[in-house]
Amino acid sequence: MEQIHIKDDFIKLGQALKLAGLVGSGVEAKVEILDGQVLVNGKVELARGKKLYNGDVISYNGQEVMIQT
Repeated sequence: MEQIHIKDDFIKLGQALKLAGLVGSGVEAKVEILDGQVLVNGKVELARGKKLYNGDVISYNGQEVMIQT
């Protein structure tokens, strides 16, 4: 499982998808999230502004990424 490291206490879902290289732009992140294609900790997440904290896991397109502080 890939990990992305953040400096702050949290990162928003759309930003995390871009940082991890899972999407190419914020618009693409928004579309994929609203289409129900992104899971956070195993559950569909429809809010692109969802705050992710240390240990949260994003699943998208067969890939998983863990947030690390």
